[in-house]
Amino acid sequence: MFYDEWRIGRAREAIARGATESMNEQHANGLTWFRRGALNALALPVVVLMAAQVGFAALAREAGFSLAETLFLTVGIWALPSQVVFVGLVGSGTSMAAVALAVALSAVRFMPMVMSWTPIVRAPTTPRWLLIFMSWFVAITAWVFAMQHLPAMERKARMPFFAGFAITLTVANAAIVALAYRAIGAMPDLVAAGLVFLTPIYFVMALWRAARGPTDAYALGAGLLLGPIFTVLTPAADLLLAGIIGGTFAYFMGRRARRRART
Repeated sequence: MFYDEWRIGRAREAIARGATESMNEQHANGLTWFRRGALNALALPVVVLMAAQVGFAALAREAGFSLAETLFLTVGIWALPSQVVFVGLVGSGTSMAAVALAVALSAVRFMPMVMSWTPIVRAPTTPRWLLIFMSWFVAITAWVFAMQHLPAMERKARMPFFAGFAITLTVANAAIVALAYRAIGAMPDLVAAGLVFLTPIYFVMALWRAARGPTDAYALGAGLLLGPIFTVLTPAADLLLAGIIGGTFAYFMGRRARRRART
């Protein structure tokens, strides 16, 4: 009887020890994948994004935003196009209602991105709160990286790997914005003004590379043409009008081009 109780006790201890070792191993594996994701945040597209954030820091400084406000926009919005829209509209004196509408419209694209990201990164044991928290970091750079790398990985490694990449990317860009904001104050005016153009150059290059059809090409061309025109005519609503009119034009021209291709 005592021997049986001793055997049962030893079995329970082995089970508990095995469960603890398994939890420790999973925790270690999670940290390993987090570190690997963080190291991937040093890739070339990320460096290009950091250069664009330097341009955003220059733009925000020229528009009169403080360092704290600029950092809050960087981390709080965490979408360079929306950050530029916000700074541009507020700097031109646009009402907050119009600013909120423009920023909201520019962020609509994140809904399908998060919907396609969720089934890729989610594991059977992933808590919902973690999915909601990490979805905040889903911007175009992190989303493209996730779609390229995560499907080939084992499912339990995907969330820590993405977390390492996305969090490191956000922190690094916030640091770059802070350093650039401070450094621009000590630069000659001509150099500081030139840094403002890093962001639009980044956008043009990224959009040109991402263009896949006639609609994208028409949208890019219409934006480049209408943006300067509305800046002169209606500076308080130049981005909004150029986006609506140029986007509508591109949509119908793209439909026309596809219809011609089918005939």
